[in-house]
Amino acid sequence: MTQLIERLKSAAEKHARYARTRDEIARMPLDVALDLNIYPGDAHRIAHESVYGR
Repeated sequence: MTQLIERLKSAAEKHARYARTRDEIARMPLDVALDLNIYPGDAHRIAHESVYGR
């Protein structure tokens, strides 16, 4: 039972990190995003790879 709770807690933490990263990338000013070679429309993909890996 403890393992299940730990897995659920880990999954919730990863999802929160994903959502926070996705939102930060999406809200980034376009000039800053382009300077960093990031397309804000790819925020979901970039955040997913960052948190969950490829």
